[in-house]
Amino acid sequence: MSEVVAQIDFNTYINTFSKELKQLFREDNDINQLSLNRDLPKEFLNKIMAHKPLAVAIPKIHGGRGVSVKECLSVLAAASYESLPLSLMFGINIALFLEPLAKYGQFPVQERIFSQFLEKNAMGGLMITEKAYGSDALNMKTAYQQVEGSYHIKGQKHWQGLSGAADFWLVTARKFGANGELARDIDFFVTDNNKPEEHIPMVHRYNNLGLYAIPYGINEIDVVVPEEQKLTPESTGIKLMLDMLHRSRLQFPGMGMGFIKRLLDETLQHCQERIVGGAPLLQIDAVKYQVARIQAAYTICSGMCAYSVGQSGIEHDLATLSVEANTLKALVTDLMQESAQISLQLAGANGYRLDHIAGRAVVDSRPFMIFEGSNEMLYSQIAEGILKLMRKSKETNLYNFLKTYKSADISADYFKSQLDFSVEGNLKQRDLVTIGRMIARVISFQFVLKMQGFNPALVEITRKHMLMDLTMFLGQLNAKNEADPLVDYTDNADWVNFLG
Repeated sequence: MSEVVAQIDFNTYINTFSKELKQLFREDNDINQLSLNRDLPKEFLNKIMAHKPLAVAIPKIHGGRGVSVKECLSVLAAASYESLPLSLMFGINIALFLEPLAKYGQFPVQERIFSQFLEKNAMGGLMITEKAYGSDALNMKTAYQQVEGSYHIKGQKHWQGLSGAADFWLVTARKFGANGELARDIDFFVTDNNKPEEHIPMVHRYNNLGLYAIPYGINEIDVVVPEEQKLTPESTGIKLMLDMLHRSRLQFPGMGMGFIKRLLDETLQHCQERIVGGAPLLQIDAVKYQVARIQAAYTICSGMCAYSVGQSGIEHDLATLSVEANTLKALVTDLMQESAQISLQLAGANGYRLDHIAGRAVVDSRPFMIFEGSNEMLYSQIAEGILKLMRKSKETNLYNFLKTYKSADISADYFKSQLDFSVEGNLKQRDLVTIGRMIARVISFQFVLKMQGFNPALVEITRKHMLMDLTMFLGQLNAKNEADPLVDYTDNADWVNFLG
C-alpha cells in the first residue's frame, strides 16, 4: 500500500482520502458519539491510517512522497475538515517528529523508523514541555549523560500530545556536566517505545477539556538510547529547536484551513435554511457581519497556506524567521477560535452541545491559542522583532518601516491611517501585544494579496475586516489603559455595604 501511495497522483490521492474521511466520520460512524469518547477506536484509526497519510512527510528515498509542504498542508486540511483532533494528531507527527527526523536524523535511524511509519502505521511525537518551565524551554531540567556509546536521559515531561500512544519520541534534554550543572544548549534524541530500555511510560493521564481523541499526561523519562539516535544540529541545538518550532508554526494554517472552511460551510447552510420572522437568518444584517468574519478568516488562512508552501520546506533554515512564524501561528489560531464562537452563536441553543460541531469546535480549537507558545507571548515577540529592526534602521514610524519590510511592503498602504504613528521608548508589554496583533494582520493580508487571481470579493471582505481590526487596536493603544489588578481587592468592595 505504501508503494502505491508514494506513486499515485496527489490530486487523486487527496480527493480519495477526503471522501474516505467523510465516509468514516459522517456515514459509517456516529460522529457525535466519536467526539464524546476518549481516543479514536483502534479499528477506526486503522482505516484512516491504511491510506498512509503520513507518507507526505517522509522522503522519497525512504519510500515516502517527498516531504512536500503543499501535500502536508493538504492532508492536514482534509483531516481538519472532518476532525480537528485528527488533524492535530497528523500535525504532531509531521511537524514535530517526521520533518525534524528527515532533516537532522542519521540515515540508518531514518531508514528504520520511516519504514515503521509506512509499514506498521507507527506514530511519533515531541517532548519539550516540563511542569515548572512551560514556554521557558531553555531552563528544562531533563538531563543526559554519555555512557559507553549511549546516552542516559532522565527527567519528566508533560502535556505531550499522544502521551502513552506514540511509538517514537523526540526527547529534549540538557547535558549534565562534570561540575554538576546543566549545559545551556539543548539536544534532541529519538526514543523507541517498543524497546524496554527506551520506553517512556505515561504515569498520569490528564482529563483534557477538549481534543478527546488525543491523550495527554505526565511522562517519566529514564531511558538509554544509542549514540546514533541523537539528532545532528547544523550549529546548535537551540537553533535546531527554533527551526523546528518555526516550521511547525508555519504549518498551523494547514490545520486551520479545513477547520475554518467546515465552520463556514456549516454556518452558511444553517443561516440560509433557518427561517426567522419569515426570512432566512442570513438576511439579518448582524448575521451577515458575523458570517463575513468567518469568510475573512478563511481568506487569511488561505494566504497563510500559500506563503507556507514557499517558506517552510525542510530545505530552509527557519531559525531566524520568528516574525512570520509567530504571525501565522498566533493569528490563525485566534481566527479559528473566533470562527468557532461565531458558528456556535449563530447555531443558537443547539450549538451549545458538546456533540454539535460548533460546540466541539470551541473547546477543541481553544488550546491552539496556548500550546507552542501562548498567543500573547508570540504577539509581543512579533512587536519586539519589528521594533528591533526599526531601531537598527533608525526609523520610529511604524508605517514608514513596514513599507520597507519584505512581508508588508505591499499591504501597509492599505492601512496607512492606522499604522502612521511613532513607536518610541519603553512600551508596556500589553502595548507590545497590541502592536503585534496589528503587525500580524498587515503581514497576513499581504499573503492574501500575493495570491494572484484569488476571489476578489473575498479579498475585499478581508480588507474591510482587517481595517476594522487595526482601527480598534489603534484605539486600544491611544486609550493608554494602564490599569493593574489589586491583589487585596476586597477592601470596601462588598456591594451589600453600600445600600441606602
